[in-house]
Formats: sequence, C-alpha cells, structure tokens
Amino acid sequence: MKRPKTIFALTSGYLLLFSIGILSSGVGLPGGLNSDSESSKSVQTQTKSAQTKAKSGQSSTKSAQTKSKTIQKSSKTEPGKKVKEPGTVIIGTQIWAEANLNVSTFRNGDTIPEAKTFKEWVAAGESGKPAWCYYNNDPAIGKKYGKLYNWFAVTDPRELAPAGWTIPDDADWVKLINFLGGPGAAGSKLKSTTGWSEGNFGSNNTGFAGFPGGYRVENGIFQNIGNIGIWWTSTENNPLSAVDHYLAQNNSLSRSTSPKQRGESVRCIKK
Repeated sequence: MKRPKTIFALTSGYLLLFSIGILSSGVGLPGGLNSDSESSKSVQTQTKSAQTKAKSGQSSTKSAQTKSKTIQKSSKTEPGKKVKEPGTVIIGTQIWAEANLNVSTFRNGDTIPEAKTFKEWVAAGESGKPAWCYYNNDPAIGKKYGKLYNWFAVTDPRELAPAGWTIPDDADWVKLINFLGGPGAAGSKLKSTTGWSEGNFGSNNTGFAGFPGGYRVENGIFQNIGNIGIWWTSTENNPLSAVDHYLAQNNSLSRSTSPKQRGESVRCIKK
C-alpha cells in the first residue's frame, strides 16, 4: 500500500516544476502580449516619423520649385517694354539716338559732299544737292555737336540715316512734345545741362542732351551756336522749305519752317 503514495508524490513534483517553467517563460500571460504590442507601436511610430520626414522633404521640394518659378518670372522682360540699346534714349514709346548725326556717307556707302566755303555751300543749295559741314568748319566742334546737313541730304533716296534708323518726321516730334507735357515743358527736359551761352541750361532728365549746335544759313554764314539747337524733320512744308524743331534760351521746344538750303542738326529715331 506504500507504492501509490510514492507515485502521487512524484506526480505532484512534476506538476510543480511544470508550473514554475511556465511562470519563468511568461508564455500565455498578459505581460508577454504587452511586450509584443509595445514593439508594434514602436515600429508604427518610426514609420509615421519617416512619413513625416518624407512629407517635409516634399514641402521643401515644392518650396524650391516655387522659388525657381519666381526667379524665372522675374527674369522675363515685361511684355511691350522696350530695352535700351547702347547709343539710344527711350522717351515714352520712342527710341531716339542719344547724339546728333555725324556721318559723311549715305547708307549705301556713297560719299556726302562736304561744303566748306561759302561758294560751295551756296552752290549745293541752289542746285538742290546734298551737302554737310561742321560749324565754322571745325571738326573739334563736330565731336560734340555733330554735323550740319542741308535738307537735300536729309531726304536723299540713298538714305542719310544708318541702317536700323530713320529721320523723324514732324509727327514724331509732335508725339515727343506731347509726351513731355507740351512745348513749354518739353524744352527743359530735352536741353543739355551744359553749353548754353546764357546759362539757361536744361534738366536733361530724358537723356536727349539737346545741345545748342547752331546752324548755317543759305549764304554760308554760321549762326547761334550756344543759343539755339535746331533739328530737321523729313517733312516738307512747301517746295522751298521744310519743317524743323528747335530749342532756344526760353526752355521751350518750338516748331518752325526753314529754307531747304539751310544747314541743321539731325537726330535719328528707330521705328
């Protein structure tokens, strides 16, 4: 009868050891499930963090693209806006040469005769032939004021104006005057800040730099350097005269007509 007790004791021992093993391994207990859940949450948190960084990267890319587009837009020239070229002044919608014409050949390369003496000047005018001269026949004056041309040179079919330029007509000058506020206001804005004999300088805020280069009358006499700047137009007034515009001591830009034999300055315009 003693053997059953021994078997019972052994069975109880095995059960006790089995229970201890389960407790030490944590299998099947809530603690083990919590550990797996925390690991899962950690992975999810890392994933969300990576997604947030990816979105941040996308935002940075979009920001860079926006800046790039802004730079591209700012680099474009505004539609209809004229770009200033060397040797030009932009006044309103017009592009003028910044200095008086100083050429001795027509556009096709033919030479324009220089008329120095009174006799040469008168002969060119009476025969209706083109001619030019420097004021007082002094090339040093020409460097500042340009050449003086009779109207026959201005309208010669071989073209006095260089390629890309033209001689302004009366309407071009009227447009200039109107843009600047009328004859009384235009004069000061076009006159140079030096060269006027009585000190009636202009502001030259247009950059036109209208110097008082004087002119040469029909008989060959030179007059009014330092007092008047006068420019031919391509517009004929009648068979004997043509339209011109001039600056004087009174700071106005005025319109007049003069004999075609007269020598005056020329200012070109782009069209």
